[in-house]
This record gives sequence, C-alpha cells and structure tokens, in this order.
Amino acid sequence: MAVNSWIRKSINSHDPIIGFVFVYMTLTLTILCAFATNETTTLRAQTTKECFGIRKQSKGEVKLAVIAPGDPHHEQSLPRVLPAVLLAVKAVSSPKGPLPGWNIKVDHRDSRCSSTYGPLAAFEFYINQTAADAFLGPVCDYVIAPVARYAGVWGIPVLTAGAQAEAFRHKDEHYPTLTRMMGSHRLVGEALRHILQRFGWKIAGLLYHNHAMASSRGNSECHFTLGAVFTALNQTPAHRSFNQETTNAEDYRNLLLFVSKSARIVVMCANSTTIREILLAAEELGMVDSGEYVFFSIELSSSDNNSIEPWRLEGDTDERNEKARKAYQALLTVTARTPDNFEYLNFSREVKSLAQSKYNFTFGNSSVSTFVTAFYDAVLLYALALKESLPEKPTGEVDLDGGNLTRRMWGKSFKGITGDVNIDENGDRIADYSLLDMNPETSKFEIVANYYGANKTLEYISGKKIHWSGGKEKPPLDTPTCGFDKSLCPDNSLPGYAILSMVLSSIVVVLVVGSVFIYRHFKLEAEIASMTWKVHWDDIMWVPYARTRGSMYSLIANKLRNSQLSVYSDDNISLPEGVDKHVYIPTGFYKNSKVAVKLIPRNKVEISRPLLLELKRMKDLQHDHLVRFYGACVEPPHCCLLTEYCPKGSLQDILENEQIKLDRLFRVSLIHDIVRGMAYLHASEVKSHGNLKSSNCVVDSRFGLKIADFGLHELRRSGLMEEEFDKTSYAYWRRQLWTAPELLRMERRPPEGTQKGDVYSFGIIVHEIVIRKGPFYLGENYDPPPNDRNSNTKHSEIDRIEHNLEIIAFLIKILIDA
Repeated sequence: MAVNSWIRKSINSHDPIIGFVFVYMTLTLTILCAFATNETTTLRAQTTKECFGIRKQSKGEVKLAVIAPGDPHHEQSLPRVLPAVLLAVKAVSSPKGPLPGWNIKVDHRDSRCSSTYGPLAAFEFYINQTAADAFLGPVCDYVIAPVARYAGVWGIPVLTAGAQAEAFRHKDEHYPTLTRMMGSHRLVGEALRHILQRFGWKIAGLLYHNHAMASSRGNSECHFTLGAVFTALNQTPAHRSFNQETTNAEDYRNLLLFVSKSARIVVMCANSTTIREILLAAEELGMVDSGEYVFFSIELSSSDNNSIEPWRLEGDTDERNEKARKAYQALLTVTARTPDNFEYLNFSREVKSLAQSKYNFTFGNSSVSTFVTAFYDAVLLYALALKESLPEKPTGEVDLDGGNLTRRMWGKSFKGITGDVNIDENGDRIADYSLLDMNPETSKFEIVANYYGANKTLEYISGKKIHWSGGKEKPPLDTPTCGFDKSLCPDNSLPGYAILSMVLSSIVVVLVVGSVFIYRHFKLEAEIASMTWKVHWDDIMWVPYARTRGSMYSLIANKLRNSQLSVYSDDNISLPEGVDKHVYIPTGFYKNSKVAVKLIPRNKVEISRPLLLELKRMKDLQHDHLVRFYGACVEPPHCCLLTEYCPKGSLQDILENEQIKLDRLFRVSLIHDIVRGMAYLHASEVKSHGNLKSSNCVVDSRFGLKIADFGLHELRRSGLMEEEFDKTSYAYWRRQLWTAPELLRMERRPPEGTQKGDVYSFGIIVHEIVIRKGPFYLGENYDPPPNDRNSNTKHSEIDRIEHNLEIIAFLIKILIDA
C-alpha cells in the first residue's frame, strides 16, 4: 500500500519523471518475468500465472477500474462515462441481472489522454492484486496501446470504447485481452463505401483534422478514421489535413479549392464548429448553390444533429446563421446508430441526472453519445461472461482469469442499452451507422438510412428521402461530364466541308428512304387496284354436286358453321333427330384447280378499302396447313368465295366416322397440323381465327389437316344475324361449344375472336381427337344438352371432372412427343 500511495502521489504532484521511471522499471520486470519461461504467445496466460499467481476473488465481489480523461470537455471524460458505468453495475447486480446480489465496486483514474499518465494509472490499479479485475478504458489510442499490452500479460480484461485504429485489430500478437466496444474505423470506411456505391460515386476527396507535427500528441482520431476510409475506397483520393485549432476561413477556402480540382464528393472529419466553418466557406465559393457538390461529415459518436440545429451558433450573427443553414443543405452526416425508443431515452435522462448530482457535470444540449453507452454495454458484457464461468467453479472463490473471460466475451451477441450488440470472434463490436440529412422544412437533421454492419446492408427509412442542395431532385455526378480538366470532352468540331457532306448525305438518305416508302405505298395501291383475287362467275367450271354422307351432328351444324360443307338443299334445313341425310357440296374448277365454292347469301357486296386489303392479304396467305384462298366473286347475284377443295371432308366427320380407325401417330399428326397452321395464322396479319372448331378443320387427299373458314368475316357472315337465331334450338347451342367463356359473356363479341379464344377452341378439338365422342364428352351416363354445357361454361360453374387416367396419360405423351 505504501508503494501505491507513492505512485498516486507522483501522479497527483505532476512529477512524471519519478512515476515514469518507476513504472518503466516495474513494467520491464513484468515483461521479463512474462517471457522468462520461454513460452509462445498462445501460452501467455500460463506464463502470467507463473509470474504473478492466479487472479482469484471471493465469490460475489468484483472490482472494475475506469481509466478515462478527467477533462469534462472530452467526449469520453470521467464525468460522462462514470454515470453509465454505475447504472450498468446497478442493472447487472439487480435481482433480474446476470449477477444478482454481487458487490461490484467501481474505481477510476484520470488518464489525461497521456501515454505517460495513462499507463501509470493502470499500473497503480494492478500493483494492488485486489484493486482491479477488469479495465474499462482507456479511450485514447496512445494510452490504450501500452495498457492493453500490459493487461494481456497481467491477465486483466480490457473493455474500451476507444482503440478503433486498425493497428488494434491484431489481438493475438499484442492485445490478447482487448475487447473493442465501438468496433473499428474500418467499419466506418465500409459503411461510407456502401453509401457512396448506392449513389454511383467512386471518387471522393478527404479533409480532416490532425494535430501539428511538432505536437507530442501524435495523430488525431480523425486521422485514423479517414485513414480507414482511404483504404475502403480502394483508390488514392485527394486529401489534406489541417489543424482545426489554428486554421482560419481563408485556409478553409484554399482547402476546398484544392479538393474541388479532383473531387465533387468531400468527406470531412473535425469538430462541429470546424465543419460549420468549412461549409460557410463552401457556400461563399458557390459550391452549395450549384448542387454539384456533396459533403459528408464523419462523427465518431452519435450526433446531436438529429435533435438540434447544428448550423446555428450562439453568439454569431443572424446573417451568418442563415448562410450556415443554407450551406448545411449540402451536408450528409455519418454517425454511430442510436435507438429511438423509451428505454434509451429513459437511460439518457438517468445518466444526465446522475452526472449532475454525483459529479456536478451538466450535459446541456448535448445528448448522451454512443461512447458513453458503450461503457454501459461493456459492464453488461463482462457480467454475462463472468456468469457463464460460474458453474465451472463451484468453490467459494471465483477465477477471474482475463484470458478465460475474454474468450467468453468474444463472439457473443446480447441485448444492450443501444439495442442488439454483436461482438465478432476477434473481440470487436460489429457497429451500425446512421446517415442523417437536414430536413429543409424543419432545418433539423433526420435519419434517412441505416447501415447494418452485421449483414453489410444500407436500408432507407420509410417515408424519408435525401434533399439535395441546389434544388436538384437527383444526386450529382462524382465527376463532371467532361472531367475535371475537360480532357473527356475534346474539341470535336468538324470543318465546314465535313458538315456540308453530312448535310448532303442526310438529304440523300431522307430522299432514298422516302422514295422507298412512296414506292411501297404505290405498289400496295396498285396491287389493291389490280384485284388479283377477283373471280368472274363465268370462269368457274362447275362440277355436278358430289354426294357425301355426314353424321347427324355434322349435318345439323353444317348450315351454321359456314364451312366448305355448308351448302344444303332446302329439305336438309329442318333435319330431325336421328336421321342421316345426304349433303351436296358445290365444287368446280378454277384455272385448272378444283375448288370448293361457298355461296355468299347477299345480293350485293359493298367493296370498301378495308375489305380490299383483307382480300389481298387472304390471297397472299399460303401455308401447308391453311386452306388456300383462290378468290371471290362479287358479281350480283352470284357472290361466292373460292377455296381449296379437300376431298376427305372435315375433321369432325372423320372423328364421328367409327369406320375410320385413327391410331396414336395419326391423331398426333392431326394435332401437330392444327398447331402449325394456327401458329402461322396468329403470326400473320389475320391474327386470329375466331371460329375454330373441328368442322372447320378439313383433310386433303394426303390426309393432311388444313384450317378453313378464317378471315373475311364480313363476307362469311350469313344473311341472318346471330341474335336472330332461335336460342332454344339444339343447333344454336351446339355451335357455341367451341367458343371461349370470356367471349360467350360478351354482349357483342368480335367476329374475328381472339388468339386466347383460339387456344381454348384448340383445346376442345384436342379433346375431340383423343376421345372421339364429340366436344364436352363427360361419360356414357351424362350427356346434357348443349345449352346446359354453355350455360355452365358462361357462368364459370363447371365442376371439376375426374378424367380417365388413360386419357390423361395419352395427352401427356402427346405433349412430350411434341
């Protein structure tokens, strides 16, 4: 204890020489003792035990040592962090905490952010074997570096909100018991890189505060932060450092002019007052009004920008405050994410109240930063690790070996005061960050997006958007269109002769293209006027009516389906049920080709331009599976259509003729012929059939199937309109069996139908081909009249039918073979 008093006296009397010499000698002996056993780094814990003995404590008692700057202006000063530590101790030792009823003592020392006094404070805690079981802090990089090294030898866990520099990442070699509760600057760099990538930005300039070279303070925290950003960007951006304590407004303007020569995205790191001065300089240079520049401020802890007006400075003029407000429209802030819930707000109030009552410190308008909350989470993490080690030690003493507790803390996830806390396997917290933007209506900063380090994703807040300066709706480009030196836009002006040549060439091209269109137009008009489709009645050489026999269904439907079998004698119109009669097909020869003649029941045909175009298209339409159209006779009273004659009759007649045996391959061939013909028809200018059914599919002499009765719906329409048919008749409803339900529902459906309707009709035909029992065959014991079938189809009330498995298997084979 006398030694401890002497060390404390040396520190408090500002006699660093005596204290430093003593601690240097003692620490040297410590290190020599640690390595005297000639063990490897992995056996450091065993080495420590041999030199200093195993750290044990009475069960139910723990001592925590807080090492932080005493200066209240520091972001992580003792008056700020001690209230959070005390609240955490109270929580973990409560009945619902991980260490209920434990006596957790808290002591603290002022590190002064000094690489001399900080290690002295740590050694003072260590020299008394029962004085400290864990270090909370230090927070300054140049203090924590030696303390974390020595603590690894002493076997004491170190939990800190500092040590974010990349050098502290190498734990096994130098800092085996160090746990970083704020993560590392590398995560800040990754978060900023994801934000820049979201807007397509690759080039950025860096401006940051750093201590003077002559200063003994080393590099600043901003230096290490933007060093990580430098690495994350994977490039060599323009960068300049400055000392915010000595730089003036003119210096800031010069810095901005330097950066603007190679970047439009400027990343800054400095205190809030300096950021304000830089933005005022940018506003004076016109960088804000142009909307071409975006500024980022990296705040090392949670920012007050979400609750106050950072652009307003008390004591400054209203004019400058207004300029600052305008300049802050170009600023986006990246800071550690803090929750916005009742638990966190209540915690903040308790910290401020305890700081005021116990340490006479007032936060004022400042919020409780994430540096402070990290100390709370550090106590909770240590308590959870200690609780896990208790069942393994049933004796009255607790082994407080730092290596064991540190291993339990690493890789752990738990619920902290700031939300979910994730510590990776290297002992670093996986931090989350928020992107803040100023709302121009309230002039306050709001969170617009959050970056989650665990899954490396940037998620925008619903209902929030970024307001770009200069009134722009989109983010600016990171590089001017012509480049910063105009090299991307060379002088490409052409000489006069080149321009004249281009103009003349353009005129020639326009004339050629125009001539082609004019030629095609007149050619089309000539073809229309030539009327190659026109047939004179006298040119038809008539053949005596051939007699053919059809089934009852085929005969009844022939009059209404307008197929090539649709010419009847008068006595066949009222065909009674169960009677089989003869049907006479008018045929003839036209230009040495046998044709089927379809009479048009009209005395006069109005020849319009659309009809002429359609007749021309029908004349030009030729395919192996489409009935060829030879022409039309429109000479009253002899009006008719001439089409290719197919002697085998319609598909419906073949299917209903039980004497014709259709094997599997032949039926597949018929289906393929329909598919080929309809595919060509749908791709042509005709577009759709509109009346596809088995009676409109005819078979030629080579048993090739061809599709008939498409196009020219105006001429094919019978003298009686469909609405005038007797809707109570059998023939009327049977005619609708191939019509798609959506067409049946229409009051006036288009005569050309639709392609989807053709697909439906094709499905009915396939069913006919496979079953050979007519459309909608549902079994021997179920044969409703056609009007019932169409009524069910029209109103979408058809029940599910359990089809025969053999039929389904056959259809599947057809599709596979197709």
